[in-house]
Amino acid sequence: MRVAAVAALTLLFVSVPLRADQKDTDFDPQTNFLKYKTFTFRQGQIEAKSPELNSPLVRKKIEDSIRSQLMAKGMTEVQNRPDVVVNFRFGAADRRQVESFPAGRWGRRRRIETFRFTEGTLVVNLMDTDGRDLVWRGIYRDDESNPGKISNKLPDDIKKLFSDFPPKKK
Repeated sequence: MRVAAVAALTLLFVSVPLRADQKDTDFDPQTNFLKYKTFTFRQGQIEAKSPELNSPLVRKKIEDSIRSQLMAKGMTEVQNRPDVVVNFRFGAADRRQVESFPAGRWGRRRRIETFRFTEGTLVVNLMDTDGRDLVWRGIYRDDESNPGKISNKLPDDIKKLFSDFPPKKK
């Protein structure tokens, strides 16, 4: 009996980390993030199979949460001539996405990147408007299987994603 209880507790503690949410961020270490004072949203895509996630309300929730985090970091939203453009993608269960970004000083070249998405995955890109380069990317994967719970957790997930923004140089 005692061995079974210890085994059950061990299994519980081992399996819990496997279901934990994941936060990944990456950034250009050459970028001075202190120069960014303004932002705007350009592109937001939701590609989820469930109607709870594929809705204008979820899009608004994502935009409002990202806006709130950037404003808390001292940035201001503008419509014209922003320092940074915000793009995001949410959802797209078990699919591969290909994105093409303008690259180079004048944006004449193209950079192509491929991503894999699962339900509950949010990818946020911050693009420098001067060089049109990707300067910061945050990816948050929510392992929750219930679409309604994923939707409700989005503001907290986005807050966690931006917890280390702006990144500090090492």
